[in-house]
Amino acid sequence: MDKIKLLLVDDHAVVRSGLRMLLETQTDMHIVGEAETGMQAIALARQLKPQVIVMDITLPDISGIEATRSIHECCPEIAIVALTIHEDEQYFFEMLAAGATGYVPKRAAPEDLLTAIRSAYRHEVYLYPSLAKALVKDFVTRVDSGKMPSAMDGLTEREREVLTHLAEGASNQEVADSLTISVNTVARHRENIMQKLNLHTRAELVKYAIRKGLIEA
Repeated sequence: MDKIKLLLVDDHAVVRSGLRMLLETQTDMHIVGEAETGMQAIALARQLKPQVIVMDITLPDISGIEATRSIHECCPEIAIVALTIHEDEQYFFEMLAAGATGYVPKRAAPEDLLTAIRSAYRHEVYLYPSLAKALVKDFVTRVDSGKMPSAMDGLTEREREVLTHLAEGASNQEVADSLTISVNTVARHRENIMQKLNLHTRAELVKYAIRKGLIEA
């Protein structure tokens, strides 16, 4: 079985040691390198080509946000998961806008980090539940206020409702139950939404919301 190649970025040796102890017990993960600064992270990302980087935000030279932006520009195939003490929305939105596909606070359970890493490896987005609510709240506010990019103007009111539920992580069945419509109708709306926005997965939908200005960094 192929293992997920990981790069750990944190300026505290004790944190990296703890992460190593956790991640090395996972049969599907392999740590290929460690960095304690943002510039080291960029250099090692280029050199080692990890599949997933676990990135702290507060680093001694450049921030993890800047490092993430640089890595995303030079190596867009590398997925980046933020692991940080910062839980306020500003850091959250800035990190996602820089290109991260996961965001986990350091107080989270180990299982949350493992899930985030595996999701990132599958090119999916993982957001810690309390922070995901902030993203969805901001998204819904922009829908209601009409502050949407032109690409969103083609969605019907029902499609926007379905889109909101999908952004919250609901399944087709859960959306159907919430809106009192059939699962087939939800699937049809979802297909229309993705087609109108030229997207293919829920992860792309979240990224689109951030990069097209639905979410302010």
